Amino acid sequence: MRLETVREAVAEAGRELERAGLVQGTSGNLSVRDPGGTVAITPSAVPYRRIHPADVLLVDGDGNLEEDARHLPSSELGMHLAVYRARPDVGAVVHTHSPWATTWAVLGREIPAVHYVIASVGDSVRVAPYATYGTQELARKVVRTLGADNGVLLASHGVLTVGADLDAAVENAVRVEFVAEVHWKASQAGTPVILSSREIDRVRAQAVAKRSGASAPGPPPDSLGRP
Repeated sequence: MRLETVREAVAEAGRELERAGLVQGTSGNLSVRDPGGTVAITPSAVPYRRIHPADVLLVDGDGNLEEDARHLPSSELGMHLAVYRARPDVGAVVHTHSPWATTWAVLGREIPAVHYVIASVGDSVRVAPYATYGTQELARKVVRTLGADNGVLLASHGVLTVGADLDAAVENAVRVEFVAEVHWKASQAGTPVILSSREIDRVRAQAVAKRSGASAPGPPPDSLGRP
């Protein structure tokens, strides 16, 4: 994908997140890593509806601007770069303050597997300990808690999701918000039933089989593990 196309995709994904109610104003940020190592990231303090492709910044793996820019990169650039360094499989990062997921984040409570759609994210959505936004301390805590999963809550802050590409990272953000809302509402009505790790593995195997056109009877092979 050409870098201009990447920039267009980042700008449009920001508007998509806003339409879905996962971001407001200038909160949150998103980025894409090009196969060549360049990272395209949203600008700081620019509302999503006003972000044009030319506003999306291009930086190298150390955060250095690759060209002159009219804006500063997101204050969470360091967190994005830390995730990319730790996870070669990740091609995009999405960070939001979506209301339902952030509710659990400010409570400091992980989101368990109350619905099978969590399977693309992890067995649960764990909580990274609090650190001030935009700091390397936060970046370290997020990477450590994220591990091999595709989503993590940031205590008293928000949520971060990743994916092999931008579509996957955005979809994981949508799924985390869905499960967060369902968990909250179910908790008000009673005690939610939590799906086992074994069942979540079966769901992942079903998804893999669906993509390949095969069937997936019985438990999945151990190699599937977490996403």
